[in-house]
This record gives sequence, C-alpha cells and structure tokens, in this order.
Amino acid sequence: MEIVLVCRCTVPHRTLRTFYGMIPDLPWTPASLRGNSFEYIMSQFFQIHPVNPQARLIRQAVDILRADGLIVYPTDSSYALGCHVGDKRGMERMRRIRGLDDTHNFTLVCRDLSEISTYARVDNTAYRLLKSFTPGPYTFILRATHEVPRRLQHPKRKTIGIRVPDHPICQALLGELGAPLMSSTLILPGRDRPETDAWDIRERLEHELDLVIDGGNCGLDSTTVIDLEDGVPVVVRQGCGPVEGIV
Repeated sequence: MEIVLVCRCTVPHRTLRTFYGMIPDLPWTPASLRGNSFEYIMSQFFQIHPVNPQARLIRQAVDILRADGLIVYPTDSSYALGCHVGDKRGMERMRRIRGLDDTHNFTLVCRDLSEISTYARVDNTAYRLLKSFTPGPYTFILRATHEVPRRLQHPKRKTIGIRVPDHPICQALLGELGAPLMSSTLILPGRDRPETDAWDIRERLEHELDLVIDGGNCGLDSTTVIDLEDGVPVVVRQGCGPVEGIV
C-alpha cells in the first residue's frame, strides 16, 4: 500500500489558475480546482489476491469508495473503473478518463440477481436469461427504475447497464460496500481493448485515480453486451462471454 498525497491551499481561485498556467507540465489539471482548494492526488496501489482477497485491503478499498474515491479494479473480463452510485464527480472523472459523451450507458455492478430488480425492470423472459448467464462476463441493458439517478441513465432511452461479475475481488468489494458499483470498462481513448496490466494503469493514471487494485491478469476482452430493453435479446457487443443460447 502506498500513501495518498493531497495538497490543499486556500488561495484565490484565479491565483491557482495562474500558477497552473505558469507550469504546464504539472500532472494536475484545472478540473482539480474545487472552490478555493487545490487537490493533488497520487493513487494508492493494492495487490489483492485474486482468489482469496485480503479482508483488510478490501475494507480499505471500500473506505476509499465511500469517501468518493475512483478506483480501478479487476473483473472476470478486464479491468474497470468504479465508484459508488452517488458519486457524481466520480462519474465525471470516468467520462474524462475514457473520453465518453453523455450517451454512454454506464453499468451498475451488482452482487446478485436480487439486487438487480431494485435498479432495472426485469420481466420473466429477461429474468430467465439473467439467471442462466450470471454471474459472468455479460452486461445487460435494461430499462432503469426510479432508484437509478437520471445522470446514470441513457438520456433518451432511460436504460442502464447491469452486470453481475464472477470474480472474488469484485464480490468481496460489493459485499463490503453493501451496494452496487457504478462502473465502466477501462478502455482508454484511441484504444480498442481494455487495459490489462495494473502497473501500467497506475503509471498512466496515477494522478486521475484514488486507487488501483492489482488482481493479476484478468482478461483481454470487454464484457458481451446484450440489449434487453424491448424484451428480445440483441447483441450490442461481442466480448468474452459466448452468445450461444442467448440469441
């Protein structure tokens, strides 16, 4: 585990922007200016066992999430970005890191099927499909319930991505948090595939994140995305989850 360095100074906002402009190579951005405070954050780095996650590190990771931290964590398909559902700034940071527009369908990563019904409208056909293919490397697009904040929904379709991963670190994080993670696959702008090496992720994004969890190699592909909005399964993206038996 490494320390987080947070520097705050209470000087006028205009002075901070001037200072930033004088030294353009600094690894912070104007987006880091909040009120009259300036934050400079270096991410922590946890190495967590992919089969038997250390409970102490899981608790520390969840403490970071609850304090509005943005993390990178391993899943059963690839590394992903995650924050707690109420973290509006975390969502904005995800958009910035991935270069996303406001039509992107964010994903709620849930512990199990019982949690899904709180956030998505699931009819009998969709439930049978979800029961057969979760947990696993799939994201299902469903109509969102009123429990899902509007900012997380597709702006026109009012849908949300739902995922139940089959990975011990994910399940440990979700169990300790007691709520879903708002998440997005870590695919950087200009790239077709997710990032696969935690050390490389830390080196690239250490000033954009609060925590990188190294869970070893967890795959090279994104999830398979299935749209269930209209009740008929439609493959939106073929990823590491096979589609036989779905369509």
